[in-house]
Amino acid sequence: MREQKIIRVVITDDHRIIREGLRALLDQDEELEVVGEAANGKELLDLLEQTEADVALLDINMPVLDGYATVGLVKERFPQTRVVALSMLNDVPSMQRMIENGATGYVLKNTSYDELTTAIKLAAAGTPFICSGMSVDMLQRFSNQAAIPDGSVAEESSGLSKREMEVLLLIAEGYTNAEIADKLFVSKRTVETHRQNILEKTKAKNTAHLIKYAMEHKLLSS
Repeated sequence: MREQKIIRVVITDDHRIIREGLRALLDQDEELEVVGEAANGKELLDLLEQTEADVALLDINMPVLDGYATVGLVKERFPQTRVVALSMLNDVPSMQRMIENGATGYVLKNTSYDELTTAIKLAAAGTPFICSGMSVDMLQRFSNQAAIPDGSVAEESSGLSKREMEVLLLIAEGYTNAEIADKLFVSKRTVETHRQNILEKTKAKNTAHLIKYAMEHKLLSS
């Protein structure tokens, strides 16, 4: 039986109580090991010179060197270390700036324990992750004033049928499978099938990937 790889994590936040709380939470997961803490970006860079880490949890608003500047330096100097932004900033521009600067994931500080550990594990594997709260906000930003594209255009650009585009738009608006079923007058199982087909056609692994695909292909026009 192959030995399970432990993911080494460093926590960067200027509030000690938050670092201690995060360490206590992450220590509950046998797949994760907190190997260091830093109070700002400069301390993180110094720490990574001495300590190997797979994932760095990184706050944005910090003294000395903030998250925006730090993530680019981590990517440049320590490409083996993935960065997951962990912030109170729940606006799309902040998230986009961190992702563009090199972060693999973006998680809000009010996220659940399960979502946080999932973000870390996916980031360690190089898989982008955006927490569910930001995912809904992102999609709503692109869909609140959107009209569903013509079926022919949708099929040509994405391979999605008109019905699948309808389901995608409702997912963008934050509806559950059951709520989508009620709105479209179909069974929940039918919606689940459409959702799976959408993921397969777009090759999206999760909602975050689906958002990225929809934005890049302008399926949810603003």
